[in-house]
Amino acid sequence: MPRPFSSLLDRVTPRTIDELECALSVLGAILLAHLLGATHVSWAAFAGYMVMRGHAAETLARGVLRIVGTVAGGLIALGSAPFIVGYRPAAAAALALMGTISLYAAITSRRSYAWLFFGLTYAMVVLDKIEHPAIALPEFVQTRVLETLAGIAASLIVSLASTLTLRRRWPAKRTPAATGAGWHGDSLRHALQAGVALALLVALNAWIPVPALAQGAIMIMAVMLLPVTGIGSSGLAPVSQRILQRMIGCIGGALFAAFFLVAGADNMALLLGATAIGVMLGRHLENGDPTHRYVGTQFTLAVLVMLVPDRYDQLVLEPGVERLMAIFIGMAVLMPVLLVGHLLSRRRADEVTAPASGESGGV
Repeated sequence: MPRPFSSLLDRVTPRTIDELECALSVLGAILLAHLLGATHVSWAAFAGYMVMRGHAAETLARGVLRIVGTVAGGLIALGSAPFIVGYRPAAAAALALMGTISLYAAITSRRSYAWLFFGLTYAMVVLDKIEHPAIALPEFVQTRVLETLAGIAASLIVSLASTLTLRRRWPAKRTPAATGAGWHGDSLRHALQAGVALALLVALNAWIPVPALAQGAIMIMAVMLLPVTGIGSSGLAPVSQRILQRMIGCIGGALFAAFFLVAGADNMALLLGATAIGVMLGRHLENGDPTHRYVGTQFTLAVLVMLVPDRYDQLVLEPGVERLMAIFIGMAVLMPVLLVGHLLSRRRADEVTAPASGESGGV
């Protein structure tokens, strides 16, 4: 092997391969979505990015959890929407209940990923029907499942090919097996706050027309998804940190995408190349400092929202703007709920009697 080429290979790391896998998975998901006639191609690209893992077995497991959650949430929404969409209090109560159940299970269950997409899909279907009453729900659920399958299929193809080739030289670290947390009261309180915020989102929409209603719900559930160890008596601080990181990532990804939209909106090859570069940059950030990895995830998703249209002759800036608006809409309903919960937790702490000196735990 020529020395320059050998030296170049020495610079490649498992992290580099992971970033390349994600880019190839996203591009494959875009291709499959177009071949299958999917309506929202960017959702297929999301799935191709989020499902991708360094081991084919892990990718398969993650893909199964995502599709199971998506199908279950979509079917329940399909069955319940006709009875609740026309009556806002019922819709608010249903979203509060389903949001609380799914988020609590996502925080404490071994099948976290399935539970998250169960709740997300339910909320998206119901809220899209509220925002767009003329939408045909069966077709909407069907295309959402189709888009998810396209992303999963692309990630599986790339993951299997990489496992049999590149990963033999640059093996990936296996993700530790998920463990259930069992009953956790603070997690239930935290999930209930998310449910209340989802209900308030419906109430706000009944008062004033709220754009990006479903995106606002996604934002609420995503930033409220914390590890059990990160949930104490108040979720205000960790959730505020996630909101800030989401905002930074979305703004960074939107600016990156906007540059290429202005430079070559009519050049599909350039836009696909920019998509791949954006995905690799986002994944690089995500694989870096664990305390800031959420910035990388949101950077990538913002890039995909703006650079992966349903048709490449219809590229617009509005999806990126809508995603940024969703952050502020979600904040508008979530932050008051978190602040009230924080104040109540401080009051409960003040009411706890301090242990007497000399007793266990005393100083």
